[in-house]
Amino acid sequence: VAIQCLETAFGVSMEDQGLAVAQTLPEIFEAVVGKELEHPRTNAEPVTPSEDDVAEAERLKTEGNEQMKAENFEAAVNFYGKAIELNPANAVYFCNRAAAYSKLGNYAGAVRDCERAIGIDPNYSKAYGRMGLALSSLNKHTEAVVYYKKALELDPDNDTYKSNLKIAEQKMKETPSPTGGPGGFDLAGLLNNPGFMSMASNLMNNPQVQQLMSGMISGGHNAMGATGTSPSTNDLASLIQAGQQFAQQMQQQNPELIEQLRSQIRSRTPSASNEEQQE
Repeated sequence: VAIQCLETAFGVSMEDQGLAVAQTLPEIFEAVVGKELEHPRTNAEPVTPSEDDVAEAERLKTEGNEQMKAENFEAAVNFYGKAIELNPANAVYFCNRAAAYSKLGNYAGAVRDCERAIGIDPNYSKAYGRMGLALSSLNKHTEAVVYYKKALELDPDNDTYKSNLKIAEQKMKETPSPTGGPGGFDLAGLLNNPGFMSMASNLMNNPQVQQLMSGMISGGHNAMGATGTSPSTNDLASLIQAGQQFAQQMQQQNPELIEQLRSQIRSRTPSASNEEQQE
């Protein structure tokens, strides 16, 4: 349905070869940003920082740690970045910045910094642990398990790594099938639930909803707006209202189903715990 809507709205087709591009999206991205982010100065001799630079980098790192405690995460990223500029051979700076990135929701940045930290110090357990946290946040639980195991191999008594490993392994088992959602959401079971399907059928049999959906697909009376026009506020409001009524009906008629949905959506998340402390 989504493909049909896009084809109708923009007048395109999946078979239109004129829209093809020579490169994939990852290839385009790599061409733009280059490889400097992952392998800086690969062809240059490593620069040994001066004693003054090392001392200033440590001061900046300490300031970054203070900003982390104050939950000023963007400022922390800035301080760690300046420390890295002065002494890019220190794995701790990258690992600390990875923690700050994770706090900001920039998990891709956290993964990148953890990779840099591990490249500098392959035996740095905290870098593996933080990599696991970032990957878990990106729903890459299979990869997270690998890094948590490595973290435990280096620090076998770390209870946080043990706990997070169990969570990641459970998440990995719950990895959705084509009919399941992230975190083990059982869409197939939901569609086989008589109560849910009965209420969904009632909603779809509503003449107002049928008219709105028909317009969306045909491009005529389009709740999302016909090509070249703005969406109709009234149509959108009607669709939202119908959805709200459906939700209220579900809550009233089958509160047990609602609780079942809530329990499926709720999921345990890995703990940062002792990973919060910066070095």
